[in-house]
Amino acid sequence: MSEPDRRGAGSEGLDRFPVGRRAAHRPAPVADDGMSRAAGHGTRAGLATLAPLFLVSLAAVGFEIALARYFAVAQWSEYGYWVISIAMVGFALSGATMALGRDGFVRHGEFLRAVLPPLLVVAAAVGFHFVVTNPFNPLQLQNAATWVTQIWNIAGYYAALFPFFFLTGLYISLCFVLNSAEVGRVYGWDLLGAGAGSVTALGLMAVLNPFYLLPALLVPLALAALFVAPSWPRRWRIGVPVATLLALVAGEAVLLLGPGGHFNDFKAIFAPMNTPDARILAERRLPRGHYLLLDDFLERVDTDISNNAGMLGLPGPPASFGLYRDGNRIASLPKPGEFDVGYAPSALDALPYALRPGASVLMAGGSGGFRPMAALSLGAGAVRVLEPEPVLRDALLNGLATSPALPADERLRVSGESPLAAMLAGTRYGLIDISADFLDAGEVNATAFTAEAVKAAMGALEPGGILSIPVSIREFPVYAARVLATVRAGLLAAGIADPPSHVLAYRSAWSVRILASNRPWSAEDVAAMRRWAAERSFDISHHPGLDVAAERAHLFNDLPAMSFDTGQVASDGPRDALADEAAAILAGQPTATGEAFSLDPVTLDRPPFFAALYLSRAATLLERLEVLPQQEIGALINLAVLAQAFVIAGLVLLVPLLGGARLRGGAGVARPILYFAALGLGFLMIEIVAIERASLLLNDRTAGFALVLTGMLVFSGLGSMLAGGQEAAPGRALALCTAVVIAWGAALAFLAEPLLLRAMDLPWAVRATIVLVAVAPVSVALGMFFPLGLARVATLSGSFLPWAWGLNGAFSVVATPLANLMARELGLEAIVLTALLLYATAYLSFPAERVRRHAAAILQPDTP
Repeated sequence: MSEPDRRGAGSEGLDRFPVGRRAAHRPAPVADDGMSRAAGHGTRAGLATLAPLFLVSLAAVGFEIALARYFAVAQWSEYGYWVISIAMVGFALSGATMALGRDGFVRHGEFLRAVLPPLLVVAAAVGFHFVVTNPFNPLQLQNAATWVTQIWNIAGYYAALFPFFFLTGLYISLCFVLNSAEVGRVYGWDLLGAGAGSVTALGLMAVLNPFYLLPALLVPLALAALFVAPSWPRRWRIGVPVATLLALVAGEAVLLLGPGGHFNDFKAIFAPMNTPDARILAERRLPRGHYLLLDDFLERVDTDISNNAGMLGLPGPPASFGLYRDGNRIASLPKPGEFDVGYAPSALDALPYALRPGASVLMAGGSGGFRPMAALSLGAGAVRVLEPEPVLRDALLNGLATSPALPADERLRVSGESPLAAMLAGTRYGLIDISADFLDAGEVNATAFTAEAVKAAMGALEPGGILSIPVSIREFPVYAARVLATVRAGLLAAGIADPPSHVLAYRSAWSVRILASNRPWSAEDVAAMRRWAAERSFDISHHPGLDVAAERAHLFNDLPAMSFDTGQVASDGPRDALADEAAAILAGQPTATGEAFSLDPVTLDRPPFFAALYLSRAATLLERLEVLPQQEIGALINLAVLAQAFVIAGLVLLVPLLGGARLRGGAGVARPILYFAALGLGFLMIEIVAIERASLLLNDRTAGFALVLTGMLVFSGLGSMLAGGQEAAPGRALALCTAVVIAWGAALAFLAEPLLLRAMDLPWAVRATIVLVAVAPVSVALGMFFPLGLARVATLSGSFLPWAWGLNGAFSVVATPLANLMARELGLEAIVLTALLLYATAYLSFPAERVRRHAAAILQPDTP
């Protein structure tokens, strides 16, 4: 689910939100025997069937999204991948169960449809109660003495949530089995319900605390019980709604009166919230995150200043308010009164202002207003502040609670554009300055750290202008080396043949600033840099002609090299590990760091910033688990989920053997298996890449996620309904759908990026419309694949199609972590091309008529 969220991220709302189960590829089991016809399959499905299916689908998708939000707030967003895994385990095993006992389910189908809604309400409420009370602590996973206990706590999450997703899978599967004559229509309502679920969950995030999303979603589950069939016995028509109402009241009582969700003690917000006299001054509830403005004695402007500030007669950073999103600190906001930026000349990021006095500035990230005010105090001529984070932007323009807005000043301008859009707009600046907290303020902000952004900056700078890039070395110094490699790639792309002569790097004990210019640095610039840094006890890690050995003799801040393999720190005296390798990295030469870690440039095709670990060295990573940055843990979670997914897929493939089916010469079912498995993998891969590209265009991952998810579900539902009229010539319709998918995917892989970069300065509403228009044709085509496949195998035994449901669920589990790992290791284009290959495979494996007859002969239902 992205990602990526998210795709990361810290946990910025739906940033890095991993794409979960998508109803668009839930295969619809079809019955064809006399028993199924007797159950009413020849009648048209009415509101009593379609409305509760819509509501259950709505609640299931909403439940997934709400659970991922819960993990983002209470834990970290990468743990939302468990939601995908748990949900798909439930759906896969429900399909397997239906395949093994399908005849019994059909015989008792109407009774099960009646009792499942109240059971779903109970399962959802009890499951979330045990999620909230689970003592899981992710930091203890990185401790050899405590990780075993935490593994059992993870198993507790599975045990708590599995019943709900298993029962949901049974309910949806049963609706298809009992209405097999209208696969396309019923399937379309299922998809529309899933789309409505995503919209409902996102809407609820705007009004409810994220810890209370789940109680609200019990209501549509309960409403599903109100649509009783006229043919049901009177006692059912009265008893089912009453039982469901009682279940709803009990479930809400458990969730609202029992232990509530809370921030765990490892979240950044925990300590300040629990200091004496701490106060919450403001709260904002948005789909992108839960924002809290805190006033407590721990809050100060988070900036890196010189140890010599007192000797220079400069004050330290002032007290401030702290703004938190999902428990992670994203900015300092000023207290009432004038902005106190007297510390600015001693800050690490002040050097470019000394080198280019009076420059016009393009500033990425306002840091609550402190950064632009500091820039003006340092002599900037004019400052254009880019603040894509909406709550921070509103605080700059209008203030937040008692925190004041930026003062009116004709030299200041604030906008919500992305840095890439602003740099491509044609205006020239003397300085492009990225704030130190900009990366943490939103996952899409990582695009400012890509090679493409460096190239764009070189074109947006006046001759001799400066691009200033921050990198933290507080936890893992390797990211500074990776940014150097990214800067090199961007400079080469901009036509600069000698990157080392265009780069300066200097640092404190905690942070590095990398300065790149579109002209080589002059001797005067280097001399001014050295004087400025020496006055403030900052160290020089690179400038043209730097003598690294001589520099080591008077280091102010030791930065020793560490071997990741042995865990040993170099002990041969003061070191600057970055200076040791900076010139080689900028020249494209191999280094020891490059052998131990990935220094591949950050690009728009491979956007994860925190992706320096080689996953192929999993054993070493596990040995060094305690020192890994939290942001890198998500990749290891993906690996664990992927391994589990393969096990689940293997088990589901064995269902016919467990059920006693006679697999005489498996060619009869091999093509249907390949067909449905390819669709389960391919759809999610296309969806993940579409979300990434939409997030880039909109400069907002939450909006990109919501538009793509909702658009694809709705348009896929329409495609499913259209498929019902193509049963006479399914091969021709499938060929057309395949052509649409391949053409669309090729455009996404090879044309989308340059077109998106050109469209980034269009009004937001126009860009949002582009996203919806872009996903519409491929979604309609994708929505037709399942009904067309189901129509072709409609004369198979009823046991095969629930098995197909399980296969699709199992391979959907595989798809999400696999796609996220591919994005990290290979890039988005590789995911798109893989998806196109999968859909081509699906087309080629579309069951032929002779295969359909052969499969029917070898896969017979087990009837009493």
